[in-house]
Amino acid sequence: MVQHEERWVFGYGSLLWRPGFEFTERSRALLRGYHRSFCIYSHHYRGTPENPGLVLGLNAGGECVGNAFRIAPENWNAVKAYLDERELVTNTYIPADVEVELEDGRTVIAHTYVADPTHQQYAGNLPVRTAVEIIVAAHGNVGPNLEYLENTVQHLDEMGIVDPPLHDLMDLVRREYGEINMGAGI
Repeated sequence: MVQHEERWVFGYGSLLWRPGFEFTERSRALLRGYHRSFCIYSHHYRGTPENPGLVLGLNAGGECVGNAFRIAPENWNAVKAYLDERELVTNTYIPADVEVELEDGRTVIAHTYVADPTHQQYAGNLPVRTAVEIIVAAHGNVGPNLEYLENTVQHLDEMGIVDPPLHDLMDLVRREYGEINMGAGI
């Protein structure tokens, strides 16, 4: 049974390690119908318009394991405003309420942001080597694009989540560019 009265947020990228808002509960969650993908050109956080980086989006198809965060009702408006400001910088995402299954079996509706395949910054499914070249070269106003990839993979590993496409990206970076440790930024 889906619980509608509660407010939840589904995170699949930097929200895994830096949600930036108060929550009353965190749970691993499964989202069906979308998969995590480096499918958005970043002109702000991890790149520039002249040298875009790549950031994660939810692309149609497959499934994605991430975190669901329960938000206290009195905090919902502030959390939603914060997330919109963070995620909708260039409107490359579409806000969506999606059904996720929590690790304890509950099904809830969670707010998230999915990739807009019609947006000019939508990169789609790039070849792994192309994605690696972009990620290694790009740097935005919050840091190197490579730091974002490394932090995402590190936190997926800590959570015990295997995401083969992201691990393939990180493995190729390590093979071609050596072991990298960029820190714990966003």
